[in-house]
Amino acid sequence: MSHIVAKSAYKSLEERINRLPLGAPPSQTLYQILGLLFSEKEASLVAQLPIKPFTIKKASQIWNVSYKEALQVLDTLAGRCILLDMEIDGDKRYLLPPPMAGFLEFSLMRVRNDLDQTLLAELYHQYLNVEEDFVKELFFGTETRLGRTFVNESVLSTDQTVQILDFEKASHVIATASHIGISMCYCRHKAAHIGENCDAPMDICMTFNGTADSLIRHSYANRVEASECLELLHKAYESNLVQCGENVRNNVSFICNCCGCCCEALVAAKKFGNLHPVETTNYIPKINNEVCINCGKCEKICPIEAIGQNDAGELPIINKDICLGCGVCVRACPKKAMFLERRDKKIITPANSVHRTVVMAIEKGMLQELIFDNKALLSHRAMAAILSAILKLSPVQKLMASQQMKSVYLDKLLSK
Repeated sequence: MSHIVAKSAYKSLEERINRLPLGAPPSQTLYQILGLLFSEKEASLVAQLPIKPFTIKKASQIWNVSYKEALQVLDTLAGRCILLDMEIDGDKRYLLPPPMAGFLEFSLMRVRNDLDQTLLAELYHQYLNVEEDFVKELFFGTETRLGRTFVNESVLSTDQTVQILDFEKASHVIATASHIGISMCYCRHKAAHIGENCDAPMDICMTFNGTADSLIRHSYANRVEASECLELLHKAYESNLVQCGENVRNNVSFICNCCGCCCEALVAAKKFGNLHPVETTNYIPKINNEVCINCGKCEKICPIEAIGQNDAGELPIINKDICLGCGVCVRACPKKAMFLERRDKKIITPANSVHRTVVMAIEKGMLQELIFDNKALLSHRAMAAILSAILKLSPVQKLMASQQMKSVYLDKLLSK
C-alpha cells in the first residue's frame, strides 16, 4: 500500500512540475531523483502548491493545516532550496522554481551531507546526458530560450563599449543587483562526482537579486559585493568561460560561467548544432584574413566547436549558424585578426521573467496553466480546457507567438 501511495505522490509532483513551460519529462530516473530530493509527504504537499508565488496563509489553506504547521514545512523546504522564499511587496512569499535553472541545480551548488550527492550526480547524468529528453525539452521545447549568452566585454572596441546596451553586459547585471551570491558550479560539481570534470574554476556560479538572497540565507551561496563579483567575471574571462545567464533584460537571476565540456547548455550546443540551446549575443566574430596566420588557437578554444578550416585548410571559417557570439575566440587571437561586429538580425530579449514565462507558455500552448492557476474550481478547469483547445489551433498559436506579441504588445502590457 505504501508503495502505491509513494508512486502517487511523486507522480502528482511530476505533474505539478510539468504545469510550467520548463518542466521535466517523466521517466524512472526522474522519479528516483525526486525520491532523493523530496520525502513522500513533501512530494504530496508540494504537488498541491500554486505556480505563482504564494503566502504561508495560502499554503495552510491548500493543505488544510494550521499556519504554524504550514510555516514549518515551507521553511524546511526553503532551507534545502527546494522552495525559494523572498519578500514581495513587503510580504513573505514562497515559490517552487522550475527544475532548471532551479531546484535540481541548487542541490549541487554546495557540498551537502544530508543526501548522497554522488548518487544524485549519477542520476542527473543519466537523466540529462543519456536519456536526453529533458535536455531537449529544456533547451529546444520553445522558440524563446531560458538562457542567453553575454558577450565578453573585454574584447569590445571602444565604439562598441559605448554603443552596447546595458542589459547586454554582465558587468551591468552585477553592478545593479540588490543581492549577489556566489555558489559552486552545478555542472562541474556534477561532473566531478562522475570523474569527468575539467580544471575550470568551481566556485564561480553567480546568482542575483531575490534568488541570491534566498540562496545566501540558506547557505547555498556566499554573499559578495559587486567589486568581488566583477573580479570573478574577469577570472572567468581569463579561464575562457562563456557567460550564460537568464534570458531577460531586467532583474536577471543568474549568470553561469560555462565550459564546453561540463556545461549542459554548451554540451547541447555541440551536440545539436544550430538549434541554439541558449540565445546568442547580438554579436558575431569576423576574421581579417590578411592578418590571420592560421595558428588554430581560435578553433581549439571555441567552446562549442563553431570554428573550422576552409576546404584548403588555409584559413579558419566561422559557422555563423552555430556561433553564440561570446567572443572567447576574439580574446584568444594572438594577432588581433578577429573582431566582433553586430549581427544583421536583432535578438529579442524578454523584459523580465514573467514576460519570458508567458511567451514560453504561449509557444507551448500552456497559457491556461498560468491563467487558471487554482485547479480547485470546476469553472477554472473548464475554461482551462477550452483555452488549451483554442491555443492548439495553428493560426491562433502562430498569432499568439508572433514577434509583435513577444516584443511589443506583451512587453508593454507586463510593464503596467
